[in-house]
Amino acid sequence: MKLALKIDVDTYRGTREGVPRLLDALKRHGAQASFFFTLGPDRSGRAIRRIFRRGFLDKASRISPLEHYGIKTLLYGTLLPAPDIGRSCADIMRGVRDAGYEAGIHGYDNVRWQDRAARADAEWTRREMQLAVGRYTEIFGAAPKSYAAAGWQLNRDALRLTQRLGFDYASDTRGTHPFIPTWDAEIIACPQLPTTLPTLDELIGRDGITLENVAQRLLELTATPRDSGHVFTLRAELEGGKWLPVFEQLLSGWKAQGYDLVSLRQYLQGITDTLPRHEVRMAAMDRHAGMLAVQA
Repeated sequence: MKLALKIDVDTYRGTREGVPRLLDALKRHGAQASFFFTLGPDRSGRAIRRIFRRGFLDKASRISPLEHYGIKTLLYGTLLPAPDIGRSCADIMRGVRDAGYEAGIHGYDNVRWQDRAARADAEWTRREMQLAVGRYTEIFGAAPKSYAAAGWQLNRDALRLTQRLGFDYASDTRGTHPFIPTWDAEIIACPQLPTTLPTLDELIGRDGITLENVAQRLLELTATPRDSGHVFTLRAELEGGKWLPVFEQLLSGWKAQGYDLVSLRQYLQGITDTLPRHEVRMAAMDRHAGMLAVQA
């Protein structure tokens, strides 16, 4: 049984502080994972424009952005200059690779992608993804082979580029099992490894779930094995910060349940069956603010 750990790194603070903490925790538990880095400017302060997005205020009321991201992060790109994550934190990113963990692309400008990608045209999409590819190659000295779109935000051209840019796989969607994506019946020859489990911030504060019992709730969802395994997405800013003890509870619990905690690449390598084709669409999902790419 495989459970893949997907770590999204959205911010400068998450890269500098959260990533080293997560690396230490993974090493202590003998777990693998894939880190997906934001490689350009941290303009987190501009995310305030999402205030009118469905579910945004509900999430903010349950999960305090100030507590997890800090005041400086919430001002980057507005009252404070936006730090360039790739240029400032290249040593940390290479350290992830050198420690034996997979490093992939989460995007170039996280906020800009989340705010515009779903409605963007082909030229805008190509430029944004090429910026990320170029910066990754500059940092690591090799072309990227994996991609995970920020905020599960996609459009047809972004999906096409996962194939054209030579990625071995992408993890841009929410769903139930690995698949070959289609968009309006157009086949995209780049496997999608969707996030199959809810994230901590989607659970906490709902249905009586608290920081104290959220690990138990997630472990209940994984108690019955599935042939296709699971993909769990965590964030360097949350699980690499104040929620690190909860993440360590999950690591111990999943190991006790018999799961092999792997990177997404190892998860893909363990798939021997021919992947089915599924349509990708943008849709609302329970517990999540706004629309996101889902396995139809």
